[in-house]
Amino acid sequence: MNIYHDLNDLKKIKHPVVTVGTFDGVHVGHQEIFHRMQEMAGQNGGETVVVTFHPHPRLVVHSDNRNLKFINTRERKYKLLEKSGIDNLIIIPFTQAFSRLSSEEFVKQYLVDKIGVYKLVIGYDHHFGKNREGDISGLMKMGNKYNFTVEEVPARFIHNIAVSSTQIRNALRLGEVKLASDLLGYEYSIQGTVVPGKKLGRDIGFPTANIELQDEYKLISAVGVYACRIEVEGVMYKGMGNIGYRPTVDHGDLTIEVHIFDFSTEIYDQTITIYFVERIRDEIKFRNLEALRQQLMKDKKWVESLLS
Repeated sequence: MNIYHDLNDLKKIKHPVVTVGTFDGVHVGHQEIFHRMQEMAGQNGGETVVVTFHPHPRLVVHSDNRNLKFINTRERKYKLLEKSGIDNLIIIPFTQAFSRLSSEEFVKQYLVDKIGVYKLVIGYDHHFGKNREGDISGLMKMGNKYNFTVEEVPARFIHNIAVSSTQIRNALRLGEVKLASDLLGYEYSIQGTVVPGKKLGRDIGFPTANIELQDEYKLISAVGVYACRIEVEGVMYKGMGNIGYRPTVDHGDLTIEVHIFDFSTEIYDQTITIYFVERIRDEIKFRNLEALRQQLMKDKKWVESLLS
């Protein structure tokens, strides 16, 4: 996949089949768009082009962005786009000045004049431009005016839910990671660096790797205990993770920790990826560490049965 951060570096693309969006989830609905783009490009000897933005438009447009969280980190999103088979990725710097462009100014200046759009493919209910004024009707008119065709890909439904990044965020905030993964088309995951903890888990026979996130805007699933798969140096292990405040032993900040089954290697300062399979229970405050240990033993049996 060719990646362009500056349109001045853009090579001539034959018959560009283009889509535009933030693509936070790179979910099943987005993948439908990419598949359709690849079909169209194959019919005309063209190439697929994804146009996205950095930073995320909401970080620029909204003055109070402390609560904004996204499904994927930027690096993860780009890897997923490449895995989807996209030929070209164009990343437009999103600024206050750029946010004031009308939908037609954006289409003319960027898609037509700089990329030479041949076909434009968008998802259902797509809006863009200043105040999100651009829609399918306006794009059809612009296509006629500037000589490109427009196709809208209909919504994809899973479990009677129209797939969208908003629906996935809502599922994660409720801890419904299995639903979120179904809508994404791949398992929801968190990547982070292993940092020292208080080693209380080791004292009760359940040592944990404590994770420090690499992106402050990464959306974390709801507090609770989860069945997980953990990738360490390219090898996948089974385990169980906890997102929460460890009420039995601590009342501090939110923590993310994972107990990896049949694993005893020290991995401090290493980057690991946790894939969340299913939420198995709420985080509970136990009367003492022994009660916590007994529950963790039950949790482990349940997780082993889930992951088998």
